[in-house]
Amino acid sequence: MYLIFSLLLVIFGIYLFMFFLNLQFGAGVSKKHSLTYAKSKHWKANKFVNLEKTGMSFTLKSFPGFIKEQMNKSVQRKPEKNIEIIPFDNLEWNKPSDKAKFVWYGHSVLLLQIAGKNFLIDPMFGEDASPIGPIRTKRFSKNSLAVIEKLPKIDAILFTHDHYDHLDLESIQLLKGKVDSYFVALGVERHLEHWGIAADNIKTFDWWQKIKFENIEITFTPSRHFSGRGLTDRAKTLWGGWVFKTGTENIYWSGDGGYGKHFKQIGKELGPFDIAFMECGQYNKNWRQIHLHPKESVQAALDVMTKKAVPVHWAGFVLAQHSWKEPVERFTKEAERKKLKVLTPKIGQIISLEFLKENSLWFKALK
Repeated sequence: MYLIFSLLLVIFGIYLFMFFLNLQFGAGVSKKHSLTYAKSKHWKANKFVNLEKTGMSFTLKSFPGFIKEQMNKSVQRKPEKNIEIIPFDNLEWNKPSDKAKFVWYGHSVLLLQIAGKNFLIDPMFGEDASPIGPIRTKRFSKNSLAVIEKLPKIDAILFTHDHYDHLDLESIQLLKGKVDSYFVALGVERHLEHWGIAADNIKTFDWWQKIKFENIEITFTPSRHFSGRGLTDRAKTLWGGWVFKTGTENIYWSGDGGYGKHFKQIGKELGPFDIAFMECGQYNKNWRQIHLHPKESVQAALDVMTKKAVPVHWAGFVLAQHSWKEPVERFTKEAERKKLKVLTPKIGQIISLEFLKENSLWFKALK
């Protein structure tokens, strides 16, 4: 019996060793990293902090209710059929245009062209948002990684933070030959370097830090969220959003995060915007401060002073307890009430801000 127990213990130890060696975790935080991060005024007590007090609302008292809601079979958390990804059309993408164009690939993946440059935000094309855990989180669309092969040359990839539904090892490996530069939230660089991306190709950003990329001003903006890929690296990388500004256009990507005073500050400092991509999905009352509920998402769009808003962070994965269509349905309803113009593109659809057609509420036809 002792021999069997010892053997099982060794096997379990080997499993744990291999588990924590998994490249998906990215890189840990070294003393050198901590000294670098400590130069940021947002690094306090050996971690990054939000601009205002932020936390989760989980308690032992609320846990049974959470489990009951999790087991509720009446809520349709994923579509009955896989959502189609419209194939990428190079000819359409490369048509000359004086305005920006974009393709949303579900959840928080965006291909953006502005001033003739191609940018890719949070390119998590992977089919599983839980690539390490025993419970899998499958994407609503099939063969999403195959999209990468058809994409055009990318001038820069931008990352908002290091969560698995935004930063994906397999996607990074497939994108390597298409990318010139990587613009990342402070701390995310250590994961990319661990995965073989040259440090010289990576530019890190603290909140409000900006760069002039030819004639495009790119700014990393605050959000109210958190980060981490393992058990010991919570808040060891920064999180935020992005602004792209030229002489004629201004575009905002909110990144993940709850409602806060930073939205009005972003609007005041960098707005108004022609279009804003607003996080709207994967919310729950237990983590209200770190994800936007639909009404808050609309209000945040109004705070930053945008002409049009696109709800994102939905139609990709089951990461919360609401139905898969609830975020966009509640967002569009509230936007109509507040007289905010909305775009809800199909997954993979090329949208040109120069030739905007009537908005498609494509999700209404799906179950």
